[in-house]
Amino acid sequence: MQRISSKSLFITKTIFPVIWFGFLGFFVFDAVMNGAATKDPLFLIVPCVMAVFGFVMMKKMVWDLVDEVYDDGDSLFIKNRGVEERLPLSNVMNVSASIFMNPPRISLRLVTPGKFGSVVSFSPVTPFSLNPFAKNAVAEDLMVRVDQARLQRSR
Repeated sequence: MQRISSKSLFITKTIFPVIWFGFLGFFVFDAVMNGAATKDPLFLIVPCVMAVFGFVMMKKMVWDLVDEVYDDGDSLFIKNRGVEERLPLSNVMNVSASIFMNPPRISLRLVTPGKFGSVVSFSPVTPFSLNPFAKNAVAEDLMVRVDQARLQRSR
């Protein structure tokens, strides 16, 4: 089995949110302790708006990504928070890749929902490239193989 998901997802899913909300909490604490929050309420409103914005963005773009995805030929082995599932490529209806997102993501829409729902998203391994329009090799490979598995399923 070959890992096709990014190894740096722990930083994106765990470390970055702790830094983001920790900085905002420290800023609010400092503003309250120095009395700046009583003079100007923007010292409390702006960090609260940033916290809500950060939470919504992380929920939509980061926290829904599964932890690990391994390619096992005709299926994918998926792990997320200790839960594991084997996903046959013939159960994948559609593969979509988003290239202008950080982290980049591949979403698999399933014919029959599994343990992780009807859509499984993960951040693929991406080699360094100066071309911002480069297609992701993992996504391209999955698209071809899913199409082949779909043709075999329909026979």
